[in-house]
Amino acid sequence: MTQGNQTISRKQFMEELRRYEKGSVTRRHFLGVTGLGTAMAVMGGAVPGLMPGRARAQDLGDRVVLATWPNYHDPANFDNFAADTSVYSQVNVFGSNEEMLAKIQAGGSGWDVFVPTNYAIPTYVEADLIEPLDLSKLPNYDAAAFEQRFADAGTIDGTVYAVPKNWGTTGIAFNTDKTGGVVDSWKSFFDGARDQWDGRVMVHDYQLTTIGNALVYFGHSFNSVDPAELADAEKLLIEVKPHLFAISSDYQPAMRNGDAWLTMCWTGDGKQLNSDLPEIGFALGKEGGEIWSDYYAIPKDAPHKEAAYALINYLLDPEVNALEAQAHGYPVADSRTNALLPEELLNDPILYPAAESLNALEFGAAVTLTDPNRAELMARFKSA
Repeated sequence: MTQGNQTISRKQFMEELRRYEKGSVTRRHFLGVTGLGTAMAVMGGAVPGLMPGRARAQDLGDRVVLATWPNYHDPANFDNFAADTSVYSQVNVFGSNEEMLAKIQAGGSGWDVFVPTNYAIPTYVEADLIEPLDLSKLPNYDAAAFEQRFADAGTIDGTVYAVPKNWGTTGIAFNTDKTGGVVDSWKSFFDGARDQWDGRVMVHDYQLTTIGNALVYFGHSFNSVDPAELADAEKLLIEVKPHLFAISSDYQPAMRNGDAWLTMCWTGDGKQLNSDLPEIGFALGKEGGEIWSDYYAIPKDAPHKEAAYALINYLLDPEVNALEAQAHGYPVADSRTNALLPEELLNDPILYPAAESLNALEFGAAVTLTDPNRAELMARFKSA
């Protein structure tokens, strides 16, 4: 067999074959490194594992259902996964962890994989809604490769329930042609919504960030559940509500067409908007706000668990993950993936802000997901 112009040994070929059979490398990688190319069809009869069609489809089924966030994947990777496994990825998009939790609690979600944020995982574990992961089915997961603060929320009492996807921040996206410059303060954001940017500002349809950033406006903790501090946040949000363009976690369309000039914004959306429209900038609120990490997890009642493991393992492949990162613009905590990314991406201040600017940010706390006062506040704000 040949690799480029070089011949690989039988031993090397068998090692690559075993890696492919375990799912630790993609079909594309295997064909490339062994030099099989168009010989795949010939080899398929002698090495059935090369052919992803019926044999593997019988093991994995024909589909896998993923619940995830907006603008968070490279669609080409799902196409490649289907080509490798004959498994079609059905992608459902959600705007908050509360939506995801309610859907799974109701039962019959039909999801095989979902993407919870760090603070939500303990609630799933306590409610026995999440599958303890069999890491033997995830050979592409190498715990040592991940920066610990963006990976440790997936492990509870020594059991791994979720593996890291991406991390990021929640900041402000602003159209400098309309705002006249950088908006890097939650005070400017909320005050401007009631003044010079009336009718042009968006907030998330998500209590953690919308309430959290309103709390930060007053100097309170992003995660506060103190009734008096929540009352401050509610007063601000109710006053701002008539001046908003919209309450939505899918804010890119309005920012792109100019209907909205500012929005609460996640890192990758900020990068996507800035790449396509350089007049749209992204900044962290200097008073504080959120830093977060998202994970891949499997619900207890997932109907296609083997396909779920196969998809997660595929997306954890550093080569595949590098394609994901370049498409969605969210930072990755996997050192193996980062080694494959271009320097300009790793040095981008939207994706990787200066360390000191992260110091004021907080990871979401588990209590905020189930605190009734925050849930009721958000409901009153939306119905006001």
